[in-house]
Amino acid sequence: MTPKVKEALQQLQQQRSEPFCAYVYDLVALRQHIRSMRHALPAGCELFYAAKANPEAPILRTLCEYVDGFEAASGGELNWLREQVAGKPLIFGGPGKLQSELRQAVQLGVDVLHVESLTELRRLQAIALDENRTVSVLLRMNIALEGIGGTRLMMGGKPTPFGLDEHDLPAALSEIASSPQINLRGFHFHLMSHQLDVDNHLALIRLYLDKVRSWCDRWSLNIDLINVGGGIGINYLEPQHHFDWTSFCQRLPDVTQFSQAQGWTLRFECGRFIAAACGYYVMEVLDVKKNLGEWFAIGRGGTHHFRTPAAQSHNHPFSILRREQNAEWIKDEHVTLVGQLCTPKDVLARQQPVAALAPGDWLVFSLAGAYAWNISHQNFLMHSPPEFIWLEN
Repeated sequence: MTPKVKEALQQLQQQRSEPFCAYVYDLVALRQHIRSMRHALPAGCELFYAAKANPEAPILRTLCEYVDGFEAASGGELNWLREQVAGKPLIFGGPGKLQSELRQAVQLGVDVLHVESLTELRRLQAIALDENRTVSVLLRMNIALEGIGGTRLMMGGKPTPFGLDEHDLPAALSEIASSPQINLRGFHFHLMSHQLDVDNHLALIRLYLDKVRSWCDRWSLNIDLINVGGGIGINYLEPQHHFDWTSFCQRLPDVTQFSQAQGWTLRFECGRFIAAACGYYVMEVLDVKKNLGEWFAIGRGGTHHFRTPAAQSHNHPFSILRREQNAEWIKDEHVTLVGQLCTPKDVLARQQPVAALAPGDWLVFSLAGAYAWNISHQNFLMHSPPEFIWLEN
């Protein structure tokens, strides 16, 4: 944890008497991170934030100065983003868009809408005609990986619900050509998430550009934008070995030289990689017990607050903030960290080594700033929610 977070938690630990549970967000660290990401990007690139990763208002406001815009994947997110970051360009993506959401996006004047299917394209055509508005679109494409290695969460490169099959592209282009209300700006790709390999990601982007060039040559397309998605990963198992964004950006000009020569802007749409590191989930140890030979620490909270470990099936990285004058109950043992839920699946980390632990100590789970609280089953057992603490200057 950062010195700022540690100092804040130590102060809170001295002040609190009731069992503690909270999300703590270091907005200073978030600002430094997004500024660094932005600075590293070469010319010809844009950076958008995928709000689904963490749509909390302080997160959005912190990022607003540094990103080119925000991506929404529902009508609810569209409205929320328009309220919180008014004036910033918005993308509307995601499968299964309601017709009411398509109309909402058209009326809000989103920067670009990602079309997922021929059916969605036809619905959008009718709405744009009815609203008498021109709508800019990217066609989301699902293509074969052609020898490029995958990740543990594949969004494409195989049969998935996402995007258009390349065989449907001629029909989509024909539909667009017959509709003056639809402006094709380019293509959207997002084939894999949890990407940790710089070489692999560069190869993937080259594949995207090669595909687009072949389509432009075949159909004489005049486009200006390629959204290469997000998918850049966080290494929860080895937190010291995340995706090397700096190295990636240093090598990216080899790719962007070609895209810029074609008059194309590359748009990155990141979420987890932007927000994960600024957040911490903290829960106080309520009990430590041995059961059939294994030690368990039961914390105030659980996966109903912090579903990330269960969703990713990993042992989440953590540190222990010992309470002063707290006598240790166990020393140099392996402990499974669990929550308050009535299910054996309520596990945040399994059989992890701890130097010392006792009730009253605090478990501090790092990398909890993305796909955490907002993806959790928050009402299960009707436990009270965690506190939310925002650390600023």
